[in-house]
Amino acid sequence: MNKNLWLLAVAQGLFLTNNVTFIAINGLVGLSLAPLGWMATLPVMGYVVGGALSTGLVAKTQARWGRKVSFQLGLAVALCSALLGAWAVAHQNFWLLVTATLVAGYYSANGQLYRFAAAELALPAFREKAVSLVLAGGLMGAVAGPNLASRTRTLTEVPFAGAYLALAAVALLAMAVMALVQFPPAAPPTLGADGKVDEGRPLGVLLRQPVFMVAAGAAALSYGVMNLLMAATPLAMQVCGFPFDDAALVLEWHVIGMFAPGFFTGHLIKRFGTLPIMGVGVLLYALCIGIALSGQDLHQFLVALLLLGVGWNFLFTGSTTLAMQAYRPAEKDRAQAAINFGVFATMAFTSFASGALVTTQGWALLNLGSLLPVALTALGLAWLGWLRRNTARPN
Repeated sequence: MNKNLWLLAVAQGLFLTNNVTFIAINGLVGLSLAPLGWMATLPVMGYVVGGALSTGLVAKTQARWGRKVSFQLGLAVALCSALLGAWAVAHQNFWLLVTATLVAGYYSANGQLYRFAAAELALPAFREKAVSLVLAGGLMGAVAGPNLASRTRTLTEVPFAGAYLALAAVALLAMAVMALVQFPPAAPPTLGADGKVDEGRPLGVLLRQPVFMVAAGAAALSYGVMNLLMAATPLAMQVCGFPFDDAALVLEWHVIGMFAPGFFTGHLIKRFGTLPIMGVGVLLYALCIGIALSGQDLHQFLVALLLLGVGWNFLFTGSTTLAMQAYRPAEKDRAQAAINFGVFATMAFTSFASGALVTTQGWALLNLGSLLPVALTALGLAWLGWLRRNTARPN
């Protein structure tokens, strides 16, 4: 554990400040500007679609210029997109707001790689703890994001325009922090038996590995369920008559649940193994849905979203650790891009579905629909565990 890891954790916190603020305000701003109610979460969807479309470009940027340059480019895009979002809200232009969030997806595609970069800043024996620590940096976003949205929504005459301006300042601060991080130099290319550079296995071969399939699937589905419920929460609470400050409080505790466990999740994975900790995450998801279906009081929203956050932390940290067992250094850019594309594609679908379902079918049906991806994740973990037990069993 070193200075660079702590700085990267701060960058992760600022990244999550951007994400949480976007989630807190984009659906509500979208609802006020959208031509039709079901379009309310299109600005949220634009953010994750932009991330999905950017994963390949970010992988090429990282391979050509390295982590630091690529991360700084992402922050520059975050700055420009936040200013564009402020302009769109000030001029009440819904489609320009969607464009701004779509562009901001490039920053998100970069930020999703912070956790993989963390493993490169620590010794191999500590990479689980390094990943967990950097994800724990998101705790800053848990506190800063909802409060930033709440305190800046009336900063200008047009509601929420000030929040986008504040995110531009956050991007500038993150650029200063990232400038201090010293990433290790890229490893020299490995030569094969024929003397040519070993570029690693094709993506298709990586994808067919059971460990990669389960890791990528768990990352995508866990993020999808989390995003489905989190993006819909401010809208559901507004329908129930709760003020914005209550929605901000629920989101704050949700994101605390997402990242506070990062201080010990790595220790738990080292002690009990990756699959058991991911299994606990699945159980927490099921418990979250059960509480959400039990009623729509403030404490039920708060406890359900808190459990959702902790479950996500166990699943996502575990899937990241699991994925690193499936590729070699020469394959990291394509492997990480594939994992993040799956995450963003699932989030894009759930961002759209959350707004459409919660405004047309209601909060209860939204939660019932979440049980399917939770069950699929559980089946994937059980399958991989069964394969590993059979492989370890003596003939």
